Amino acid sequence: MLYSPPSILCLSGFDPSGGAGIQADIESIASMGGHAVPVITALTVQNTQNVVRYQPVEATLFTDQVNTLLDDVAIKAIKIGMIGSRNIAESITTILKQHPDLPVIYDPVLAAGGGTNLTESGVTEMINVIQELILPYTSILTPNSIEARQLSNETDLKLCGKKLMQLGCDSVLLTGSHEDNEHVNNLWFSEGQYVETFSWDRLPGEYHGSGCTLASAIAALIAQGLDPFTAVNEAQDYSWNTLKHAFKISEKGQLIPNRFYWQHAD
Repeated sequence: MLYSPPSILCLSGFDPSGGAGIQADIESIASMGGHAVPVITALTVQNTQNVVRYQPVEATLFTDQVNTLLDDVAIKAIKIGMIGSRNIAESITTILKQHPDLPVIYDPVLAAGGGTNLTESGVTEMINVIQELILPYTSILTPNSIEARQLSNETDLKLCGKKLMQLGCDSVLLTGSHEDNEHVNNLWFSEGQYVETFSWDRLPGEYHGSGCTLASAIAALIAQGLDPFTAVNEAQDYSWNTLKHAFKISEKGQLIPNRFYWQHAD
């Protein structure tokens, strides 16, 4: 019998630099043994430094793509990245309601690495949309510390994680690369409480697509049947190594995670 990798439905924006967004999802999932089934939420004009502008796709077209795939493909998990508009968020919520048994891994992208706002109606409005429509259906949320504070309206990171679960998430992996610590400390929350801190050596440089890489790796492992704690642990190790072996495609821009670093390992 032919091997059939688990399929993960990816709902993300398109980054033409290839560093983040849907390409990051596809590469990470393939590297971790899964098959990405991608549907684009928004087109962007961007490079390895920042997003210049973006255009959400038309919601009916988006929904038709997703439903056509779900009618045909045995999806094992859903990974969500950049949403971009309330219309797309509403479409995603309708889909999640119709498929309540599918685990949902959500990387809440609110701004580009260069600082550009990636929400059509403004950050405050999109935060309300995410809280209302997406978090109640999220199995694992992977915000960085900036996003966690924005989404929870808390300052202390442990309070952030608990508040995000109160808003509906089953589990939260809160990443700490933006914090002023010697090491990168990622906080894991589950079953309504803080569980553990994962500490990683801080690597030099700025990276384009690290959050997409982590969330997609988690989704691929969840789709293969790993429990959430094991999946986030293994995905963090994988993501750290993609950053350790990152490469440049621009002298001015951020580093690109090497999602197939193991192909070139000594």
